[in-house]
Amino acid sequence: LDNFLLTSMAYDRYVAICHPLHYITFMREELCILLVAGSWLFSCATALSDTLLLAQLSFCGDNTIPHYFCDYGALLTLSCSDTSLNELVIFTVGVAVITLPLICILISYGRIGATILRVPSTKGICKALSTCGSHLCVVSLY
Repeated sequence: LDNFLLTSMAYDRYVAICHPLHYITFMREELCILLVAGSWLFSCATALSDTLLLAQLSFCGDNTIPHYFCDYGALLTLSCSDTSLNELVIFTVGVAVITLPLICILISYGRIGATILRVPSTKGICKALSTCGSHLCVVSLY
């Protein structure tokens, strides 16, 4: 969920800096709701797919997980079934959930950087950087 919300925020910053006069038309309330709802739905769908795949596994005997948190990996190791499909889905979805938002964020900030370099005044550059500075800090920390 965090990755998709950060991507939505990067798109918002892109529109604010690269198309400031069209910001109101691009970032309508409906689009903002769609971006947040889409992030939630996609995150819930990935969690549900893991849960449904885990429900298909069989477990032999009375097993105890020696962890406070019932981790997905620990459940896979306790299963008597073939877990290759589960591992493939974990890997595929994991790569998609990490790389696709990262690529979108990098493209967004690449275009923002190109737009900032075309600004002739130092004051305009500072204003543009202050607009996206906090989001850049959050993305880099995340």
